[in-house]
Amino acid sequence: MNVIFLSPSYPFEMQDYVRGLAEVGANVYAVGEGPLPEKVRPFIHDYLHVPQLFNEKDLMQRVCSWAQNKNIQRVEALWEPLMMVAAHIRKKLRIPGMSPDVVLGFRDKSIMKKRVEKAGLRVPYAFRCKTSTEIEEAAEKIGFPVIVKPIAGAGSADTYRVDSAQQLQKILPLVRHVQEVSCEEFVDGREFTYDTVCVNGKPRYENVAEYLPRPLIARSNEWISPVIITVKDLHASHLQKGLKLGHGVLKALNMGDGFTHMEWYLTKKGEVVFGEIGCRPGGAHLVDQMNFTSDIDLFREWARAVCWKDVRIEKPRQYNVAIIFKRAMGKGRIHTITGLKKFLKQYHSAVMVENLLKPGQLRRDWKQTLVSDGFIILRHHNWDVTKHLAEKVSTDIQLFAR
Repeated sequence: MNVIFLSPSYPFEMQDYVRGLAEVGANVYAVGEGPLPEKVRPFIHDYLHVPQLFNEKDLMQRVCSWAQNKNIQRVEALWEPLMMVAAHIRKKLRIPGMSPDVVLGFRDKSIMKKRVEKAGLRVPYAFRCKTSTEIEEAAEKIGFPVIVKPIAGAGSADTYRVDSAQQLQKILPLVRHVQEVSCEEFVDGREFTYDTVCVNGKPRYENVAEYLPRPLIARSNEWISPVIITVKDLHASHLQKGLKLGHGVLKALNMGDGFTHMEWYLTKKGEVVFGEIGCRPGGAHLVDQMNFTSDIDLFREWARAVCWKDVRIEKPRQYNVAIIFKRAMGKGRIHTITGLKKFLKQYHSAVMVENLLKPGQLRRDWKQTLVSDGFIILRHHNWDVTKHLAEKVSTDIQLFAR
C-alpha cells in the first residue's frame, strides 16, 4: 500500500499518524514544506519537499508529477486546511477516497448544514454572509442571541456569541478579515463531541466527550481552565439521541473512511441539535484522550481503516478521561507554579500526562491556542470522580507569569 500523506511534521500529532501508517504496512510518500523531524524519518519511504503547502495549484502539479510510476493507492491529509487539496489530488490521480464534493460537505459549514437538514436532522437556523450588511440582516431575521463564525473555520477561532445589535457593531470589525461567515441561531445547552473512525461511512470506533464549560464561554474568559472529558459509558441514556444524530449526519454527508469529529448540543428540554463536523480527528490532544480511555492506539487504527478498511479495537472503554488546559495569570514568562506538587503527590495514579509550561518559559497567546500554557490529562473509572479531579486541577493548580 503506497500512501501520499500531506504535512507529516505539522501539526505535531501528524507525526504519529505517519507512524501509524508505517506500522500497518504502508509505504508513506510524505509531502511537506520543511525538513523532516528525527521522530518521523524512520517511517517515511520517500519525501517531496515543496516550497508552499498552501499554493494549491503548485502543490497539485508537483505532487501529481512526483506520483507518476509510484503506484499510489491513497492520498491522505488530516490537517483541516489541506483536506480539500488532498481530495483534488485524488481526483486528478483517479485514486479512491472521498471526492472534493464530499469533502466540501465537511469543510463548508453552510453546505454542511443544508445537507444535514435535508436528511431531516435538527440544525441551527443559519444564514451565509459575506458582508457586514448581510450579517446584520441575518441577525435581525434570527433574533438575538446569534453565533457568528467562519464558514470554513476550525475550532472556535473567530467565533462570537452576539446578544444585541449594539454588541454586533463591535463584533463586525473583528470578523471583517473572514471571507464568509455563518450567522446562526444560538443553541443553549450542554455541548458534546461525537468522534468516530469509519470504514465505508460506518463507525468502527465511537467516542463522546463533553466540554466543560462550552468552548465559546471558555474562549471568552481568560481565567477559565477549559476541560474536556471523554465519557466511559456510551450507553448512558442522555447520550443516545446524540449518537443517533451522529449516525444520521455521517450518512447525510456520505462519509467514507477515516476520522470524524462532530459537535452537538443537548438542550434542557432533551432536544439534540447538530453543531458541525469535520472529516478529521479532533485537535487539542483529543485523540490522546480517546487512547487513554481504552488503552488503544487510534493513530494506528485510523491508518488501518484508510489502508485496509479494518479497525482492530478489542478493549472496552475503561475510563473517563479529562484534559484540563491551564492559563497563567500575568504576562511574560512563567515564574511560579502553585499546587502542582501537592496534586501530583495525592492523585499521581490518576495522572496520565503533565505538560505544563515550566518556569522561565514564555506564556502562549491563550486566544490563539486552546492548549494555552499547558495541560494535564487524568483518568478514572467513575465519571463524578473524574470531573471532581478536573475541577481541582482547574482551581488548585495555578501558573503565574511576569
